[in-house]
Amino acid sequence: MMMEWYWAGLMLAGTICVLMALAIPVAFSFFAASIVGVLVFIGGDVGMRQLVTSSSASVTTFALVPIPLFLLMGELFFHTGVAASVFDAFDKLFGRMRGRLAYATVAGGTVFAALSGSSMANTALMGTSMSPEMTRRGYKPKMSLGPILGTGGLAILIPPSALAVLLGSLAKVDIGRLLIAGVLPGLILALMYVATIYIQLRLDPNAAPAYDVPPVPMLEKLKAVFLNLLPMGLVIFMVIGLMLLGIATATESSAFGVVGVLIVASAYRKLTWTAIKRSLIGATKTTAMVFLIIIASTSFGQTLALSGATTGLVTWATSFEIPPYAMLAAIIVILLFLGCLMDQVAIMMLTVPLFYPVIQKLGLDPIWFSVMFMLTLEVALITPPFGMGLFVLQGVCPKVPFRQIVAAGLPYILCTFLLIALVMMFPPIATWLPSMLK
Repeated sequence: MMMEWYWAGLMLAGTICVLMALAIPVAFSFFAASIVGVLVFIGGDVGMRQLVTSSSASVTTFALVPIPLFLLMGELFFHTGVAASVFDAFDKLFGRMRGRLAYATVAGGTVFAALSGSSMANTALMGTSMSPEMTRRGYKPKMSLGPILGTGGLAILIPPSALAVLLGSLAKVDIGRLLIAGVLPGLILALMYVATIYIQLRLDPNAAPAYDVPPVPMLEKLKAVFLNLLPMGLVIFMVIGLMLLGIATATESSAFGVVGVLIVASAYRKLTWTAIKRSLIGATKTTAMVFLIIIASTSFGQTLALSGATTGLVTWATSFEIPPYAMLAAIIVILLFLGCLMDQVAIMMLTVPLFYPVIQKLGLDPIWFSVMFMLTLEVALITPPFGMGLFVLQGVCPKVPFRQIVAAGLPYILCTFLLIALVMMFPPIATWLPSMLK
């Protein structure tokens, strides 16, 4: 059936929106739209067989192996209780500094982001471990909740990031380079969060009231560094450092990361059969969900291509006499708008088949664009009304009004906007480390 590309795209996207509005899960909504598209544009058994063949091929690839391994790594780190030692070490190091728990949240959350691969797990862990203590100490919501919301999203950027692997697989971007590309922007964003806390405390010292803290001897601080932080640094090196040195691929480094967490948990005597069982179950469930999403997104992308919507959009978008950067800015604005209405995975599934061909046609670096893409996903994590990070924090802090959680995240959203602008103006922020990859 012949149809103008814009009507074809509207039909497919409209089917997805209607089904999602009816509370149909994201993956099944995309499956349904793909089936409708195949029947309309190809028809019969031939189209369905082609859809099944391409769907199975999308997940039977070696490049996706890091997803279950990174997820298992984060689950082990969470269920063994090793994460608590990281926050305890930073708490001792910051001593009597005003707002030390907020700073410890950013520092510990950044380390955990490099060990978990899951923004949801990052937010949940810090919400349960840090928020009650900060509330008890009299911290205002903007100081006790904001750093958790901001730092929770760092797991999207800093490897091991399951979402980065998913994005790389959907967009056909080198996953190893994409993982490394998120390191520097992630660290810059963490420093922005530290600056945000400092500015907030200068403007409102009562946001984090001073209280007596027992002095920590230097020997105990050194002990915390060597026993609690350096082993975590070794695990991070096994994931990031081995890729940078060209010793391991992204897949191999994910396996090294799992081994590293197992060694650290064993050394702390926290590796139990219960923790292993829970970690394997959690990682399996999430992996199954992610693979289902990949299949659904791949089938949807193929249906878009067969309908002519992808080619039509690329031709239309590149026909305007505007600079590529203006088109890039328009794409980012659209992504930010979608972030207010959809979760991160749905945004990825809907936009990757549409926007990446445009980016390639414009001759822009896909790694560079992918970093900005991930930054917009981080904004989506704490943007009302559907920010998943907001819901996770509300779940672990049920007594806090939702509006206070939203307000606490606003300064950190502004930090991410600023970083998106910096990456756009200075591409080496995203491309320098991948260029060093051997």
